[in-house]
Amino acid sequence: MIISGAGPTGLMLACELGLRGVRVVVLERLAEPDPTIKAGSVTVPTAEAFDRRGLLPRLVDAQRESFELAQRFLPAGAPPMTPPPKFAGHFGGIRLTADLFDATDPAFADRGPAGDVGFVSQQQVEAILAEHAAALGVPVRRGVAVTGFDADDAGVTVGTDRGELRAAWLVGCDGGRSTVRKVAGFDFPGTPPEITGHQAVVELRGGERLGRGWQTTPTGIYAHGPVPGRVLTVEFDGPPADRDAPITAEELEKSLRAVSGVDVEVTAVHTATRFTDNARQATTYRLGRVLLAGDAAHVHSPFGGQGLNLGIGDAVNLGWKLAATVHGRAPDGLLDTYTAERHPLGAWVLDWTRAQIALMRPDPHARALRGVVEDLIATTTGTTHFTKMISGVWHRLDLPGDHPLIGRSAPDLVLSDGSRLADHLHDGRGLLLDLGGVRSGVDVPDDRARLVTATCPTHPDLPGLLVRPDGVVAWAGGDGLDTAVTTWFGTA
Repeated sequence: MIISGAGPTGLMLACELGLRGVRVVVLERLAEPDPTIKAGSVTVPTAEAFDRRGLLPRLVDAQRESFELAQRFLPAGAPPMTPPPKFAGHFGGIRLTADLFDATDPAFADRGPAGDVGFVSQQQVEAILAEHAAALGVPVRRGVAVTGFDADDAGVTVGTDRGELRAAWLVGCDGGRSTVRKVAGFDFPGTPPEITGHQAVVELRGGERLGRGWQTTPTGIYAHGPVPGRVLTVEFDGPPADRDAPITAEELEKSLRAVSGVDVEVTAVHTATRFTDNARQATTYRLGRVLLAGDAAHVHSPFGGQGLNLGIGDAVNLGWKLAATVHGRAPDGLLDTYTAERHPLGAWVLDWTRAQIALMRPDPHARALRGVVEDLIATTTGTTHFTKMISGVWHRLDLPGDHPLIGRSAPDLVLSDGSRLADHLHDGRGLLLDLGGVRSGVDVPDDRARLVTATCPTHPDLPGLLVRPDGVVAWAGGDGLDTAVTTWFGTA
C-alpha cells in the first residue's frame, strides 16, 4: 500500500492501516514537516477518533499548550479561555460566545472527554500522528515526490523522483493540487475563487490599535489572535496572481492596512500563507485501485476549521474498509461505501464555507444578510445550532435501522467495570457491546470485532451496540443484528 502525502490525512490513514496489519509506506515530497500556519482546531469527531485509538491524552496536552500561549494574548485580568464546545469559533467572522451556548443540548451528551478538546493546531496533530506511525512501524519516506503512476487491475506502479515502487493500492492524500488526482483523471468540478486571503504569525508595530478577534470593516474581514502575532485578512479583489510567490512583510502589511484601516507595520514574518475560496470536489473518491482522501478529494476556504477534520474523517472511514479489502475479508461492496458515506459530508462542507464567503462580502446586500445572521447567532438557539454544526456532533450516516443512535458516532458510555466505550476500540477492531439485550449465537468475527459484555448504569434501557471500527453505530437493539454484523464485518 502506498500513500502519497504525510499531512494529517495521510498519517492518520497510514496509522489505521498499520494498526490492522497492512504493509504501508507513506511518500512525502517535503523533507521536513511543514511549519506553515494552517488549521488551528479539531472538531469533536476528530477528537473522538484520537480517543478511540488511545491518543486523547496527547491531544489534551497539546490543547493545554495552545491555551497557555493564547492566554498571554488576552488583556490583563481577562478570564481564562474555556475548552470546546464553548470555545466554538465563528461563522463567517461572526463570533460564537460561550454565554449563549446551551451545554444541555442532547447533541453534546455522552461525548466523554473528547468533547472537551478542540484548540489544537495542525502541526500538533501531525506531530502526534507521526509519533504514532513510528510506534506502529509505519515508514514515512520524506523527500520523495510522486511523479506519476500506471494502474492496472492488479495494482499500481508508482513513479517517484527516487525510482519506482509497486503496490496493490495507491491513496492520494497529497493536498489540493494532488498529483495523484490529476494523473488518475478524477473529475474535480466546483466554483472558482473570488478572494485573496492571508494568514500569518508576525511581529507588529502598532498592533495594539487592531481589534482582537474577528473584525468586519467596509473593505473586508480581518482577525487578530487568538495567539500572539496571528493575523488573517480577507480581500474581495479576486484570487492572487501567483499563489506560489514568496509572501513578504510588505504584502501582509498592505493587506492588513487595506482591510483594517490601521497604519500598522509588519516588522517580521514568522510564518505565512495565502488562500482562496476555490471550492471543488471529486465526483468519486475511487477509480479502480486509486483512491483520494483529504484535500486531494475536496478543497474549500478554511473558514470554520473544517478541512483538517474532514480529512481525518476520510482517513478513519477508509482505513478499516481498505484493510479488510487488502486482507480479503471485506463484505461485498464495503469499499464502495467510502465514497457513498464521505462524499455528502464533503459537499456539505463546501456549501458551509461558500455561505461564509457570501456573508463576508462587503457589498450592501451581503452586509444586510450578515446583520440578519448576526441577530440569529445572538440567541441561545442560534449559537447552539451553529456550534453543533461547526463541532461536527450532528454528523450522521444513512444506515439501515430506526434507532436514533444508528449512523451516529457512538456515545462514550461509562461501563460497569469503569472502562469507557472508547477504550475498547484502541486496536482498530469493531465492537459488539452486549448490555444485556444481545441474543446468544451471534457470530462475530473476532479478528474484526470484539465482544464485550457489561452493564451501563446511565443507560439501563440500551440493549447493546454494534460499533464499526470508525466509531459509527451500526446496530442499537431490535432485529437486524446478524445482518449488520455480516454487512460490515463479513463472516468468520
